[in-house]
Amino acid sequence: MKFLTLSVISAIFISGGYARPSRLAEREATRRLRGSRPFTGSPHFAVNSTSNGTDSQSEPNSFAVTSSGTTLHDEYSTNWAGAVIESPPTGQNFTTVSGTFVVPKPTGSNGAASAWVGIDGDTASQSILQAGVDFKISGGKVTYDSWYEWYPNYAYDFSNFAISAGNTITITIHSTSSKTGTVTLSNKSTGKSVSQSLNAPSSSTALKGQNAEWIVEDYEENGSLVPFANFGTVTFTNASASTSKKTVTPSSGIKVNIVQNKKLLTSTSFTSNSVTVKHT
Repeated sequence: MKFLTLSVISAIFISGGYARPSRLAEREATRRLRGSRPFTGSPHFAVNSTSNGTDSQSEPNSFAVTSSGTTLHDEYSTNWAGAVIESPPTGQNFTTVSGTFVVPKPTGSNGAASAWVGIDGDTASQSILQAGVDFKISGGKVTYDSWYEWYPNYAYDFSNFAISAGNTITITIHSTSSKTGTVTLSNKSTGKSVSQSLNAPSSSTALKGQNAEWIVEDYEENGSLVPFANFGTVTFTNASASTSKKTVTPSSGIKVNIVQNKKLLTSTSFTSNSVTVKHT
């Protein structure tokens, strides 16, 4: 995987969206301060294969991880936690990725995070077609936003789509071509759904269909990572990624956890078609 230098990391900040001001201009301006970004490897923890077939950390006095007999192993990031499939079945491209999760209620005083589903953004880092839910706690008050984005364009809010803690949300990302796609969020608790068609920002940001993701992200505001919210647990169920010929599950990918300042902030586990991310 890709362990980027700080100079490279600083060059890939993007704009996105978070808060919900009362006026459209304020809302869009705030969106541009919020940033998602492609997978950024942690420079502090690198996974090395050992002779006994397990994975271990390269840094002394760190924790060990094992591959548990699957292709899903651990890697570390400063901003992503969850599962990533880094390549589709041979000769094919991912066109649809979906997953369902229960909206968490963050605790504490201040912090934020985002749960999303997407295509590309890992090995295919030039673009991400994604949609998700931001959850933020400020002064003990919890707020939510739902959004869609074709990176490197900034994110847009879905309007008139209410979200509350405990709601069950299904996200479906579908590319109709390398330069067009549709995202859909369905709130199973309220019976409401929203969809949006998107176009690639430019020819250089066309999708390659090489990656599928189910992610909890520590995003950025004003070029710095926000305090990572204690969100408890997010579990993506019914998680699948499809090509025109085949459907696969997260167990064919890699497991990612967030490490910042040499501290492990998440713990990711999985079954054949679900991904669970816990705040540690």
